[in-house]
Amino acid sequence: MYGDKSCNSVFNTIRIPKPRFLSTNTSRVVSKLGDSAAEQLSSLCSKGHIKEAFETFKSEIWSNPSLFSHLLQACIPRKSLSLGKQLHSLIITSGCSADKFVSNHLLNFYSKVGDLGAALTLFDHLPRRNIMSCNILINGYVQKGDLESAQKVFIEMPERNVATWNAVVTGLTQFQFNEEGLALFSEMHELGFLPDEFTLGSVLRGCAGLRALHAGRQVHAYVMKCRFEFNLVVGSSLAHMYMKSGSLEEGERVIKSLPIQNVVAWNTLIAGKAQNGHSEAVLDQYNIMKIAGFRPDKVTFVSVISSCSELATLGQGQQIHAEAIKAGASTVDAVISSLISMYSRCGCLEDSLKAFKESVGRDVVLWSSMISAYGFHGRGEEAIQLFEEMEQEELEANDVTFLSLLYACSHCGLKEKGIEFFNSMVEKYGLKPRLEHYTCVVDLLGRSGHLDEAESMIRSMPVKADAIIWKTLLSACKIHKNANIAKRISEEVIRQDPQDSASYVLLSNIHASARRWQDVSEVRKAMRDRKVKKEPGISWLEIKNQVHQFCIGDKSHPQSKELDMYLQELTSELKLHGYVPDTGSVLHDMDNEEKEYNLAHHSEKLAIAFALMNTPEGVPVRVMKNLRVCIDCHVAIKYISLIKNREIIVRDASRFHHFKNGKCSCGDYW
Repeated sequence: MYGDKSCNSVFNTIRIPKPRFLSTNTSRVVSKLGDSAAEQLSSLCSKGHIKEAFETFKSEIWSNPSLFSHLLQACIPRKSLSLGKQLHSLIITSGCSADKFVSNHLLNFYSKVGDLGAALTLFDHLPRRNIMSCNILINGYVQKGDLESAQKVFIEMPERNVATWNAVVTGLTQFQFNEEGLALFSEMHELGFLPDEFTLGSVLRGCAGLRALHAGRQVHAYVMKCRFEFNLVVGSSLAHMYMKSGSLEEGERVIKSLPIQNVVAWNTLIAGKAQNGHSEAVLDQYNIMKIAGFRPDKVTFVSVISSCSELATLGQGQQIHAEAIKAGASTVDAVISSLISMYSRCGCLEDSLKAFKESVGRDVVLWSSMISAYGFHGRGEEAIQLFEEMEQEELEANDVTFLSLLYACSHCGLKEKGIEFFNSMVEKYGLKPRLEHYTCVVDLLGRSGHLDEAESMIRSMPVKADAIIWKTLLSACKIHKNANIAKRISEEVIRQDPQDSASYVLLSNIHASARRWQDVSEVRKAMRDRKVKKEPGISWLEIKNQVHQFCIGDKSHPQSKELDMYLQELTSELKLHGYVPDTGSVLHDMDNEEKEYNLAHHSEKLAIAFALMNTPEGVPVRVMKNLRVCIDCHVAIKYISLIKNREIIVRDASRFHHFKNGKCSCGDYW
């Protein structure tokens, strides 16, 4: 099973001398010579020259079989299972297979290269197991994600050490069984085992996963008691815990208190700022990191590129992409996935596709990212085609893949196809739908006019509804102008999130469309009584690496007067081509002239007008908005793209709209 001495091996041309048993005096001489031989053997192995190492030191290896450990260790990075099995055959020939040190290295080799079958067979036949043997097998199971088998070995162990507890605690937190991981840590502490930096790092990651700030602070106190607060591993894990739990300031304090800072500490700080939505601060921190002399790695680039994605700053994103290429990190799957998302969210779908196609050995994450990018741009058919290609590659879709697919279907009105994918996810792939999957299906049903069916799904689904899924249905009520269902649904939204302004605004829009001004007033009064403030619409764009931001009523921009005059001219030109302002969508009871002025100065119109004034003809206009584009702006931008012969790309809170020649990529379905 472990090797055939007659096979074509890198070793089979070597004449194997008969093992010699040394006298006491001779063994002392070999011991002195052995240190030097071991160092040279280790050096060759570390460079991957395994055959040369064996040929050069075969006499020393047979005299001291523990040197086989260097050869086995060298096979692990190369994932060379066949070479390791050949070494196993030689170990059996040498007569040292019963040696605990050598057999544990063999066990470690099989576990690390993923051959758990061979590892388990070897483990079962070990004449002299020790704690190390069990720890190696536990780590092998954890590496494969088989926590049940790992825990079985753990439970059956008559004796354990700190490394044993570390292996299981790490495994539990690694696979998001955070509560179980914390419970095991508590048990370890009660039994008198003193945790080391790896235990504490895993436990703090568990607290971060649960966003358990109180538990994390308790562990912090324990860290200080054990005097680990200045340890880089523990300090970075502490900072990560605080930041993931929403306490950015405490996390920063921990990082700044470390006597030495390395790339891991910088990455923790940058990732923490990114996770808490401080995208501009991420870019600042990234620049400070480089000035301080630290070289960004793949983890750094994932956070920084993701922040460019959030800010939709294409110029900076392209610059950081170039830096990732220079650093040799652009071929890492996680970085490529971030690039696909960044280019997609900056409106450059073709660049997303280029990053995807240039990747080698694509995993399910990359396929899902590209499917999501297509969906975000309203390219549902392409998203489905890509999914079918992924299935042909025999890659198994996960819940994220299906979420991307459902999102793509809901943004293109592919109701039947979306329902088919939802059923396939459950029946064919055996995946359990999360709330986000149900939200996409409710969106599909609601947009297609099946409001009652959508409401029934929410009330009967096995997961608890949140404000977002109810708000999704409320948006559908607005599309279909169903004020009666809207009123009922809005009560559900407000009950769950009484401070969310969006639900009040949606309900106001529905009443305003029906010219029910009294109902609009009541909604406004409810907002005032509850001190709910409407989130202002903000649009921004990047020109020559400078971001320009616009908000209705804001006169602070240096070109404000010129912009106002240009908008008046543009609106007049639009009207000549058939544009009629949708004054019915204005919530306030005011005269038509005021309503038209209000509509003309929506933030996205201000941003587009500014771009037309300040960019050369023919250059695409890219604008980002924090809220959804209103119906009037959507119609107006179609006219602008036709009259000015410009491609206008608008990213709103929901999706991308590509306006060209008077048409939009969404097909007026959004």
